[in-house]
Amino acid sequence: MAAAQKFVFSNFLSLLFHGSGGGAPPAALPPHPSEKVCIHRRAPDTARLAEATALVVDVEGGLLLSHPLFPYFMLVAVEAGGFFRGLILLLLYPAIACAGASGGGDVAVRAMAFVAFCGLSAARFRAGRAVLPRWLLEDVGLEAFDAVRRRPSGAAGKRAVVVWASRMPRVMVEPFLKEYLIADAADVVAAREMKVLWGFYTGLMEEGDGEAASKAMKKLMEGEGAFVGDDVVGISGGSMEFLGNTLSSSCKEVYVVSAEEKSKWRPLPRHEYPRPLVFHDGRLAFLPTPLATVAMLVWLPFGAALAVARIAVAMVLPYRYATLILAATGQSWRLRGSPPPPSRSPSRGQLYVCNHRTLIDPVYVSIGLDRPVRAVSYSLSRLSEIISPIGRTVHLARDRAHDGAAMARLLDGGAHVVVCPEGTTCREPYLLRFSPLFTELSSDGVVPVALAVETAMFHATTAGGWKSMDPLYYMANPRMCYTVEFLDRVDTTPVRNGAAASTDVANRVQRLMAAALGYECTMLTRKDKYLMLAGNDGLVGAKGPGQRVNESD
Repeated sequence: MAAAQKFVFSNFLSLLFHGSGGGAPPAALPPHPSEKVCIHRRAPDTARLAEATALVVDVEGGLLLSHPLFPYFMLVAVEAGGFFRGLILLLLYPAIACAGASGGGDVAVRAMAFVAFCGLSAARFRAGRAVLPRWLLEDVGLEAFDAVRRRPSGAAGKRAVVVWASRMPRVMVEPFLKEYLIADAADVVAAREMKVLWGFYTGLMEEGDGEAASKAMKKLMEGEGAFVGDDVVGISGGSMEFLGNTLSSSCKEVYVVSAEEKSKWRPLPRHEYPRPLVFHDGRLAFLPTPLATVAMLVWLPFGAALAVARIAVAMVLPYRYATLILAATGQSWRLRGSPPPPSRSPSRGQLYVCNHRTLIDPVYVSIGLDRPVRAVSYSLSRLSEIISPIGRTVHLARDRAHDGAAMARLLDGGAHVVVCPEGTTCREPYLLRFSPLFTELSSDGVVPVALAVETAMFHATTAGGWKSMDPLYYMANPRMCYTVEFLDRVDTTPVRNGAAASTDVANRVQRLMAAALGYECTMLTRKDKYLMLAGNDGLVGAKGPGQRVNESD
């Protein structure tokens, strides 16, 4: 009786989300020839990988440490669809989990995909490229990736081609695999497409294992192109679900890593990423597992009220009192190093150069100095200006002569000016290229200020979202901490005298900050960031394909 109930429940969800029963495979797919596949309950050794002509890797079971896919669909639901869509997915999670536990794993994936994608604009969807790679990279198993990455060349002198098979939609997993993990152009991603109608996702996935899987299987079986040979090895782990994939029928052997062996895998260290993860987007600063998502949704109304209260305290009270009250609410900061001595020219201001983490950077420089500062920025929302405790921001125009003259006037008037030469924020431990304009402005040298920020729940920056909400998201965190470190003054006189190039001094300041923070220097720019994350060049009014007008930071 219990088995019959599970069968009916699984088929009901299958009918609801993709219009076919979940109890039997689609008629178009061939039956799995399990008698022809040798199954091993262990990881393959190096010698066996050297003999294989192709590898079929189960992304969820044979590459990632954790098997549940709910957090990744929740990321899509919240980051691309909003908190209400995330709430709907969370409320349906018990039914989805029951479907997965009763043997309807594919039904569970289709149900999560329906809720996460239904109604989203296909042209504007960028979560697969801008949000998910960060979390998927952190979930890659070092031992699993090493086995594939360091596979030796076979007898013919060629490395085995890899087919990456995933149960997630292609739009979720392909950017992560192709842009961060895959080194060989011949490798293939076999994942199902999301169906699109009138430019919007319907929430329905392809039937079976998808057209890409069918094409890859045909190549594997017929020996076309790069897949010449019949010695195909499959790699999975944690469960036997991969054996239901069409691609597994083309394997000569399938290695299913046991749950016990997989529990010993280690996360892939950041320094071993095939491609550095410099940019990523999204508001959530944590992986939204079911319990973590419940905590976030319960916290949201309290966080919104707390954000308003924190902003009011920061705007009304002096720093010495406001910081104590804010620290009691979880908003703390650290000061490292000593603020610089007064300028040699009392009538002239001081230029402070800091790396850019959030829009609130100048506020914490002002707190560290315990004196007012003037901030310069390329653009700032009206709301951010209204709630700023340091007053009006000076707007720059990305014109060298205009911007240099504007900052020079502030310094000549005795103002202490804070500038972020990166031109945009960066969340990861990297510094973008420093614009050298700041080295030509101050006759008394510049003071580098190294900044680091930690948040518990929400990121305070975005490339594709509403930037006016950045300070509110930061203030809504249950806990956050800014670290401010004043470095030794850097002499810029050689630049003004023509004895040194401005780019050399700017690069020196960048290296000093990187050494203080433990970050890496890059030559990437604001344009690189926005082209990757938002599909535009980051200028105010710029618009990428299907993108709304974006405001640069």
